[in-house]
Amino acid sequence: MPATAADPLADLMARIASGDRAALRGLYQATSAKLFGVCLRILSDRDESEDVLQEVYLTIWRRADRFEASRASVMAWISTIARNRAIDRLRARGPLAFAEPVEDMEIEDGAPRADALVAAAQDGAALSRCLSELDERAAAVIRTAFYEGVTYEALAHRLGAPLGTVKSWVRRGLLKLRACLER
Repeated sequence: MPATAADPLADLMARIASGDRAALRGLYQATSAKLFGVCLRILSDRDESEDVLQEVYLTIWRRADRFEASRASVMAWISTIARNRAIDRLRARGPLAFAEPVEDMEIEDGAPRADALVAAAQDGAALSRCLSELDERAAAVIRTAFYEGVTYEALAHRLGAPLGTVKSWVRRGLLKLRACLER
């Protein structure tokens, strides 16, 4: 898994998979602010977000050998781990628990900004373009579910819609999004 201009973190993942602790430290320094932001956005609780972030890096350490550069960028892969761990923690609060939006919270970090790495690793413009091609409801539901980490149950509750309907909106929207991204 050599590092490429498209994914500068790929080399670190290969080194982590072989047990290199310094590589894990490097990945942490490059990505922890972004992943903490993902957790905080979903959980709206700093202490819980710190706990989840620790779990995320333990998972990365244990599962680095499962990373496939051909399937996703490193940032996408580890962001998904962070999002899923945070949602698991959120769900443990109860069936209707959801994250209230965290507004105006900036977390400063001296390391290179992870969002710059994401921009280099992924084509965000294509995703934005494809999201804008969806109908407003589908785009809003997908953004809320995936960017804010709101569970389907909580989303259904927020929208006053049946759970199955919300799941259908998300599924159909994701299928259209996938088709657009594959063009």
